[in-house]
Amino acid sequence: MASDPVRYYISFKGRVQGVGFRWRAQTIARELGLTGWVRNEYDGSVAMELQGPIVKIYQLIDTLEGDRWIRIEEKYMREIPVEPHETQFRVTS
Repeated sequence: MASDPVRYYISFKGRVQGVGFRWRAQTIARELGLTGWVRNEYDGSVAMELQGPIVKIYQLIDTLEGDRWIRIEEKYMREIPVEPHETQFRVTS
């Protein structure tokens, strides 16, 4: 069902570091009730794990893609197992 929680690992490339990407993602995720984490990677990309209804996961991605400071040139998504006890979304290092 579309409202069942799923979890995705997502890697974003483009202008995604130094533009508030992680903090914007955290704000949106919390507003949408999603859990997971986001972090900068050494290669200039941003990695994220998002958990919640698939519709809300795509809503977060669409919002980030519409941000005027962020420019996502590539994204890689792969479904991974749900973390049943996770309760929040956080920025990690």
